[in-house]
Amino acid sequence: MNAAQLEEQVNRVLSRRALDLYEPYEKQKEFHAAGSLPGIRERLLKAGNQLGKTLGAGNETAMHLTGKYPDWWVGHRFTHPVSGWVGSPTGQTVRDNAQRILLGRPENIGTGAIPYHDLVDMKKAAGNVPDLIETIVVRHVTGGTSTITLKTYDQGRIRWQGESLDFVWFDEEPPQEIYSEGCTRTVATHGIVYMTFTPLLGMSDVVRRFLKEKPPMTHVTSMTIYDAKHFTDEQREQEIARYPAHEREARALGIPIMGSGRVFDTDEKLITVPAFPIAPHWSRLAAMDIGFDHPTACVWLAWDKDTDIVYLYDAYRVSKEIPAVHAAAIRSRGSWIPVMWPHDALQHEKGSGVTIANQYRALQVSMHPEKATHAPERGKPEGTGGYSFEAGILDMMDRMKTGRLKVFKHLVDWFEEYRLYHREKGLVVKEQDDLMSATRIGLMMLRHAKSSAQVGARRASLPGYQPTDVTMGVLG
Repeated sequence: MNAAQLEEQVNRVLSRRALDLYEPYEKQKEFHAAGSLPGIRERLLKAGNQLGKTLGAGNETAMHLTGKYPDWWVGHRFTHPVSGWVGSPTGQTVRDNAQRILLGRPENIGTGAIPYHDLVDMKKAAGNVPDLIETIVVRHVTGGTSTITLKTYDQGRIRWQGESLDFVWFDEEPPQEIYSEGCTRTVATHGIVYMTFTPLLGMSDVVRRFLKEKPPMTHVTSMTIYDAKHFTDEQREQEIARYPAHEREARALGIPIMGSGRVFDTDEKLITVPAFPIAPHWSRLAAMDIGFDHPTACVWLAWDKDTDIVYLYDAYRVSKEIPAVHAAAIRSRGSWIPVMWPHDALQHEKGSGVTIANQYRALQVSMHPEKATHAPERGKPEGTGGYSFEAGILDMMDRMKTGRLKVFKHLVDWFEEYRLYHREKGLVVKEQDDLMSATRIGLMMLRHAKSSAQVGARRASLPGYQPTDVTMGVLG
């Protein structure tokens, strides 16, 4: 055997080991790992185009079918042969995407994620789409066989009824009625459902379920072109430039196309910074958005007055909890930091008649004496500046565009809201905007930010003052 023949044989063997050679990116790992989180049965990998979302889900599907999980795998595991479906909009899209990842191209069956030697049988689909497979039978490590059926959304809801399945993979966004039927197929088995798509349909019912409603059994992984390591920086910019302007965020960043437009259009790269220690002499404040039927949120801002740059360095957003829980979280970030709050915190708590602001004061939160307002006109008293919502939005936008608002990179909940914050018919949609509201309130009250030294000096003048690590300026 000469060198050329040896190379050909090696390449042929390697081409049939795609599953063994799969090395997921961090976002693909996050998507896989979410399958083992308690209570999670529905997952979404929301990503731009050509970033590896179908590749990731295809390899996971092959693992479930074969029972061959690699040593690094921490996601959901089936310990028995399984039955599943994979769906896509049309026969052509399911053949060119999910089928290609699972089996390889028609002329090279066995070079996909399902190992060549584990392919037991295949049944071709009827119809006009050449080389489309309908059913694949796969050898499982237990000695039994698993089965996966390739289906399309254009077959209609009725064709998605009847079976009990271990898993369903939706490759590309399905209509709501198809998604609902797919989920129903896994009820009896307590199985799993996962989706991979680029959100080109905007805030559809399916997208809304995962990004707005967020039922407790769901999980979202967001993957952008910057998470895909097979692009160089130059290639990323070239790819982004190729897309139509109105589709760039969806196709490159996986951000749904939003109604009549996003509220903030500043490139994330311009406002994102890695986390770093906050300088002790910088002024700081926290700002709350009070939750009733939505989460309670709080952000922490540090203001470098020398450069007039505000750094958003921490964020908190929790729903369905009592004020005592929120108060403990706020105090843990530094009980000396003054907390700004909106006018609705003047409402009275049912039963006790105590305002919400005073309820937090009783829980040792350093609530500012007055509700948040814009700065008053020169010569006018504090509190007369009004509470204009649009003025607050413009202030945020101005700071973003001029580089005077930076956000620590790890604050994923904040960036999620930033990406989804949008207008419909000219009006801001006030849904899933808790951290955005808290940020607006914080910037509105920036004039009241204090350094730890200022707070310590003020407390030192009070009767009964005792120095502590916090009041002496140790960062919390």
